[in-house]
Parts: sequence; C-alpha cells; structure tokens
Amino acid sequence: MTNNNRIVEAADTALSKVDRKKRVRTAAFYIGALIAGAVLGYIGNATVNSITNVIATVYTRLFSFIAVPVIAVSLMATLSKLTRGGNGGTIFAHTVFYTLLTTITAAAVGALIYIFVSPANVADVTSDVATSVEKYESLSYLDHIVSIVPNNLFQPFVSGNVLSVLLVAAAFGLAIASLKESEGKNALISFISGFQELLFKLIHWLIAILPLGILAFTSQLVSQLEAGVILGGIAQYFGVVISSNLIQMFIILPAILLLRGLNPFKIARGMLPALAVALFSKSSAGTLPVTIASAEDNLNVDKRVSRFVLPICTTINMNGCAAFILITSLFLMQNAGIELGASSFILWIVIATFAAVGNAGVPMGCYFLTISLVSSMGVNVALMGIILPVYAVIDMIETCLNVWSDSCVANIVNKEVKDKLN
Repeated sequence: MTNNNRIVEAADTALSKVDRKKRVRTAAFYIGALIAGAVLGYIGNATVNSITNVIATVYTRLFSFIAVPVIAVSLMATLSKLTRGGNGGTIFAHTVFYTLLTTITAAAVGALIYIFVSPANVADVTSDVATSVEKYESLSYLDHIVSIVPNNLFQPFVSGNVLSVLLVAAAFGLAIASLKESEGKNALISFISGFQELLFKLIHWLIAILPLGILAFTSQLVSQLEAGVILGGIAQYFGVVISSNLIQMFIILPAILLLRGLNPFKIARGMLPALAVALFSKSSAGTLPVTIASAEDNLNVDKRVSRFVLPICTTINMNGCAAFILITSLFLMQNAGIELGASSFILWIVIATFAAVGNAGVPMGCYFLTISLVSSMGVNVALMGIILPVYAVIDMIETCLNVWSDSCVANIVNKEVKDKLN
C-alpha cells in the first residue's frame, strides 16, 4: 500500500507540473496575442484592420453559433438527469440565492457610487441625438417580457432569443424527466448527452485557436479607440458606471469567494479564457461555451453543476447590467428634472435587479432594455443617444463582469453541493 501511495503521489505531482506548464504556456499565448493585437491596431494599416475585423467577426459568429445549442442542450441534459435524483432542486436553489445576492449587491454599489459622485446634468440634447433612439421608445418593458414566450419551436433559435431558448430547454428537460422509465426516454437522454459531448468537442477546438481571436479583437478595439471616444458632459456618468463595475469585479465578488472559502486568484486564473472572450465579444451568451469549458477543465467544476448553473447564470445573473440600468435610469430621471430621494434609490435597486434578471446576454442588451424600461415610465430617453458613443466600452466591462460573476456563482455552488450530489 505504501508503494502504491508513493506511485499515486508521484503521478499527481507529475500531472500538476504538466498542468502548471500548460497554464503558463496558455497565459503567455494570451498575453502575446494581446500585445500583438494592440501593436497592429495602433499601426492603423487599412489592410491589416480589414483582416483583423474579418477574423474578429468570424470568431464572434462561431461562438454565437455554438452558444445557443449549448444553452439548450446543457440545460435539457442536466434537468432530465438531475431531477430524477433530486439534485436539480438543490443546485437551482443555491444558484438563485447567489445570483440574487451578487446582482442586488452590484445595483447597491452602483447606487452608492452615484450618490458619492453626483454626476452633473447634460445640456443641449439635440434632435439628431433624440432620433437615434426614438425607435426604441415604443418598446415597453411588458413587450420585452412577452417577446420571451415563443410562438413556434424554432423561432427562439433562429432569432437568438436567449431567454426564450432557456424557457424551451427547461420545459423540454423537465418533460423528459417526468416521463416514465422506458427505452424511448433513455434514447432521448442518450441522444441529448451525445450531442452535448459533440458540442463540447467543437468548443475545445475553438479554444485551441483562441489566441488568434484575441489578437484580432484587441487590434479591432485599439483601432476604434484611436478614432476617439468623446466623453464630453457625460464623463462623470461614465466614471460612475465603470467604477461601480470595477469595484464589484475586484472587491465585492472576491470578498464573497473568500467568505465561502475559495481562492479568487485561482478562480480568475482558471477562467481567464472566458473573461478574455467576454471582454471582446461583449456577449455573455456567446462566451458561454468557453465559460463552461474553462470551469470544467481548469477548475474541475462538476459537469452536473457547470452545465446546469452556467446556462442559467448567463441569462439571469447580470451584475453589470443591474448597475447600468440603475445608474442610467437615475441619470435620465435627474436630467428630466425628477427629484431623487432615498426611496428612489432603494426602489431602483429592486427594479434594476429584477430587470437585469430578465435581460438577454447579448451585445447591447442592457442598453436597449434600459430604453424600453425608462421610456415606459414616461421619462425622455433622448439622452441615450449621447451615451451611445461610450457604451461600447461600458458593454465590454459589463460583459466581463457578468461572466466573472457567473464563474464565481458556479464555483461557490460547486463547493456547497459537492457532498449533496447523488
């Protein structure tokens, strides 16, 4: 037994060294891609910019292409299996608790920063600016809720409506779980599980060439920033949104991880590929395949947890969106001459939290949701046209925060339910 233990210990040591070398090599590739992309973007050559734009677009389309089936298949596979043993309820309860905890915290941090900074009003909102958002004023928040319910089976997948896909997948998964044991049921579960493994094989291929995508995304970003982003009178507003997201990202979420006995540095290192994709793709739904693969491969999160928690978190755990909705709504009301008191801030913390839960993890999702939410309350949203030029940067940081929060929730849930899974 002693010799066996030594052999096992030696094997574990050797494997850990290999994993460490692999992580270092991967990090070096990512950093090198970031530097090379920044240099190419700074040079500003038209041909190079065209090539990097094509590569970035292809990567975005590939991740979007695989994200929707991953959400549907992962949720169906997990629900159809977990419900039978009662694990689904346990995992779901923990997921909802930590999702609401982090989202409410993000909104509260945004409110505190807003009060502290007290951004000044923006004057002279031109009619040209107003017309850039007027087509969204007709969309009420109730319309947004209604749009979640699909009118046919394929519509959510064709339109990429993440919340509708989640609804359909949950219904199918629960329906399969409720079927009586039979060959048909087992065949359905086997097919879904096999299709899921196929999707994850494709995901690993995409991750293998991810540095090329990071290079293209970075080059695209730097060239856009060189064109100039004019903050003007909304510099304070911009600072409030960004600082609240950074505080949530670097202070609040790591503190929650530490309180639950987890190492935030280890988790951040393991989730680095997902965070990089989130930053540049500006879509937490599109990043989902990489998020799941990073959690399973780098942090050993149980597949029953990662493939259940992360698809749900991608659609309901929106820390960055909650802060944006709260800060932007308060800013619009303030500019409209509405007096903001303590009760207004408390009310909007609640509104922002639940509005963010109903947001789809797609690029600019929070922007359009905020317009429909605030305009339905009779507030002039013309100012959103001035916010639009800086929203690209906000959206990047928001998405990165959302994916980081999803990662934190998944790792916490994994630890807390590890001994409860059948």
